Amino acid sequence: MKKFQPTNKSEKIVITIRIEDYRVEELDRIASKINISRNELISQCLDFAVKNLEFKKEKKTNSK
Repeated sequence: MKKFQPTNKSEKIVITIRIEDYRVEELDRIASKINISRNELISQCLDFAVKNLEFKKEKKTNSK
């Protein structure tokens, strides 16, 4: 599996998401450790996930 490598990016729009408080704390800890904002970390995580998304192939059933 590829490793996530955060970088500096710009040009964003504002949206709202709801996530668990423990996850915000973890994101803040990681963002602080690598010296980027929480927002930038979330954005890059989403970008990585979308680029590396794999869909399971659906099994075809015989229709009668």
